[in-house]
Amino acid sequence: MTLSAESFRYVADVVLTRSAIVLEDGKEYLVESRLLPVAREAGFDDVDEYVRSVRAAGRQDDLEAVVDAMTTNETSWFRDGSPFTALTTHVVPGLVRERGALPHLRVWSAACSTGQEPFSIAMALEDALKAHGTTLEVLATDLSSRVLDRARRGTYSQLEINRGLPVQLLVKHFTRAGMEWQITGAPLRQVRFERHNLLDEVPAGGPFDVVFLRNALIYFDLPVRQEILRRVRQTLSPDGYLILGSSESTVGVDDDWARVPVGRGSVYRPVARADRAAQVPTQATRTVTPASTLQGAAR
Repeated sequence: MTLSAESFRYVADVVLTRSAIVLEDGKEYLVESRLLPVAREAGFDDVDEYVRSVRAAGRQDDLEAVVDAMTTNETSWFRDGSPFTALTTHVVPGLVRERGALPHLRVWSAACSTGQEPFSIAMALEDALKAHGTTLEVLATDLSSRVLDRARRGTYSQLEINRGLPVQLLVKHFTRAGMEWQITGAPLRQVRFERHNLLDEVPAGGPFDVVFLRNALIYFDLPVRQEILRRVRQTLSPDGYLILGSSESTVGVDDDWARVPVGRGSVYRPVARADRAAQVPTQATRTVTPASTLQGAAR
């Protein structure tokens, strides 16, 4: 049975309210394909029947399962490469140079999925931080409890390992666990996983020196992107760095960030107050959508 317009609208509203992701008309096929495995696991042969059941019961677990299924959890080790090179060759040396010393580094990996990104951060930084006597703490967050449960276990299939993990790091940081690979040692100790919705207030643990927010902003409309970037600025050190996905930028979204070209990519830093004051007057009158009105704005 084809997903009814009523059921599609209900799913779209649930996803919008809980994640600010907009499912536009024409995405019915996506909802059906993503929810079919969830429906079958719940004992339903038909997605429309499953959605009607979820709507009637209104159970939080069911609603979370719907949002979870509609959230993209694409990830791999050292994804895109250049952000990790920038981290070790530009960000860490820059912080050491500006601060004179770097006893501790705090990194927030937002929308971390099953953990490949935060563990990649820890592995990439191992040698760079050791040279400066720096300790590392990585907070990794995601909206999905399901993917966080997997990330906390730190176990990965051979197929997942094959997606970008250099063999020397496999040998150094992983051990066999049956048919899977278990991450061990410092990266496992340095990364802490917590559930967090980017629409909520920033997580505890800041200020952070570096924030990885990659391949997440593309799923939101402009007011939501602006609000998320504002909140990231709140928890980032004034001299800290923001790292976005290769197809993302703060340009044209939030002028309170300065783009810094690094190699083939870019990183972003908060614009200093003095620099902001010197900018065009419209900057002083720019308004930010209050968190309480985000959902209406996203519509």
